[in-house]
Amino acid sequence: MTQEASSIDLPRWLQTPPGRYLLAWEQQRIDAQVADLFGFHALQLGMPEVDALRANRMPHRWLALAAPPVPGENACADASARPPMTMPLHDPAYTPSAAAALYCDFDALPFATQSLDLVVLPHTLEFTIDPHRTLAEVERVLVPEGRVVIVGFNPNSLWGLRQWSGRTAQRLGAVGGAGHLFLPRAGDLIAHRRLADWLRLLSFEVQSGGFGCYRPALKSEAWLDRCAWMEPAGDRWWPVFGAVYVVNAVKRVRGMRLIGLARNKLAKPRAAPAVVSHKHRDTEVI
Repeated sequence: MTQEASSIDLPRWLQTPPGRYLLAWEQQRIDAQVADLFGFHALQLGMPEVDALRANRMPHRWLALAAPPVPGENACADASARPPMTMPLHDPAYTPSAAAALYCDFDALPFATQSLDLVVLPHTLEFTIDPHRTLAEVERVLVPEGRVVIVGFNPNSLWGLRQWSGRTAQRLGAVGGAGHLFLPRAGDLIAHRRLADWLRLLSFEVQSGGFGCYRPALKSEAWLDRCAWMEPAGDRWWPVFGAVYVVNAVKRVRGMRLIGLARNKLAKPRAAPAVVSHKHRDTEVI
């Protein structure tokens, strides 16, 4: 049994009960992370199922996808009536500039160096061929003190353990349910500590984040609802074992000092020289 035959892709998996449960948690956490980040240009890489920039107020926001939609799916009757490289985000309140989307390789972004203020990566690193190179490309396009928000599956969790057991069964040639993967088809899951090391090597400094989704790896919505008590318990007793994590990091540039807006200051006039007069002399000494 191959991995392709025993797992589904991310968009279809997000329509399952655990996928909807994951999306609800991630949308809430991402909104909290990006709401107070200011700048001019923000970018979301991949996973259009989550609206990662809806709570952000930057004037220019984009969604970048790794590949264009499959021809024939959701196509217009008149192909010339639709721009070939644009698509709307989920929120209808987005401005036209924020609704623009582009298709590109995530390890070769079509943006100038130090041109973006915020980049959000919702499970992007797990579905790229070279996650470290993608992260390095994000560092290139971010301005100094720019932010990156990363969401990823935690391999050190109940979901990660279920995924690991499924892959182990596949390698051993198991058949039946034991060989099925719980999470969608992806590369190796990136641990939180490993990601923190990558960020540190790229001169990022982790500012905030957290873990979530402590319910077991269950596919039934009814059983997931019955395990809702594990959310507050996980936050208190085993916070690092959540099924997913969020990391908010800032790009630091050594030897660089940020200053405020330059203002033209009027030069103070020099004091006029004092004139001293002497009673017994006809001249004045300055």
